[in-house]
Amino acid sequence: MAGDKADKVASLTDATKEEAANKRERSSIEFPYGDLDDAITLAKAVRDVGGQSCTLDQLAAQLKQSANSGAFRLRTSFPRIFGLAETERGTIRLTELGMRVVDPQQEERARVESFLKVPLYKAIYDKYKGYTLPPAAALEREMAGLGVSSKQTDKARQAFDRSARQAGFYWSGADRLVVPPLKGESPGTRPLDNGTPGAALGGGAGASPTGGGGLGGSGGSGGTGNAVLDALIQTLPKEGSPWGTDQRVTWLTMISMAFTMAYGPGEGLITIGKAPPTS
Repeated sequence: MAGDKADKVASLTDATKEEAANKRERSSIEFPYGDLDDAITLAKAVRDVGGQSCTLDQLAAQLKQSANSGAFRLRTSFPRIFGLAETERGTIRLTELGMRVVDPQQEERARVESFLKVPLYKAIYDKYKGYTLPPAAALEREMAGLGVSSKQTDKARQAFDRSARQAGFYWSGADRLVVPPLKGESPGTRPLDNGTPGAALGGGAGASPTGGGGLGGSGGSGGTGNAVLDALIQTLPKEGSPWGTDQRVTWLTMISMAFTMAYGPGEGLITIGKAPPTS
């Protein structure tokens, strides 16, 4: 535990030095050096000190840091970039999203929204929605193309990876971003890629995989009633979108597993895979 804290402090110090050294090469898209957990830690510290707001001096004292240090100023940018807080005239105030993320009953959903508030993360999510993410080196090049300084792509990718995991986007595998199924919520009530309740990964709430009126199983009422099945259905791309065979096999395998979880094992074995090429 002490080692982890020391590593984070060292990382913040390095990031502060790098930021100062690279003033001439600024990133044109916003992202945090810290991860989502870092931002939530600060949001919870604000709550513990003053409820919804406190002075930066009070927050620094709570975190046992100097309010004038570069590391502290850098840390206070994390909750702002994730949409959890706003700072003005020496005061930090939690946003409505920030108040929800420090509420245990609403934290899971708020984490999803917070991740998509980061401009860089939203851009990557939008581009690779329904597809596998590229390898680390290629993802860093992608980030550079989106506006991340060439000297910051490694730190940006690492923070992105940690934040995606902390927000639950890797629930179906660490090679793709999928909005997680949230406990006790149907797709018609959970925040998705545009931050609006009821929006779906592949279309509007209640949209069918081919753009029609209903999802089936519930008469077009917005879902099957099973969170995992509904979440998988919502990951289907829009009609006419490119969707490779490997992606189809992966989706069909996952939906088959979800069927077993929801309805129990069937009478026979379902085999999913690519057929061998014909000669």
